[in-house]
Amino acid sequence: MARVDRIKEEIGWLKVPFGLLAVVDASLLGWLAQYYIKANAILVAAASVAAIVVTISIFQINRIAYRRIDDLEEN
Repeated sequence: MARVDRIKEEIGWLKVPFGLLAVVDASLLGWLAQYYIKANAILVAAASVAAIVVTISIFQINRIAYRRIDDLEEN
């Protein structure tokens, strides 16, 4: 039973970075939508790369969480 509790705790902790990254991603995309014409091209490029990296990170955390959920179903 300790393994199940450990997996549940890990899933709970994965909610924290997932939520933070979702907020950062929404903020970056909102900023890009508002200022992509007015802002410096280098700044827009950096924000675009950051948004892509954050989005990929969100998908990775999501995949990890679903793997842990599958581990729970096996027990």
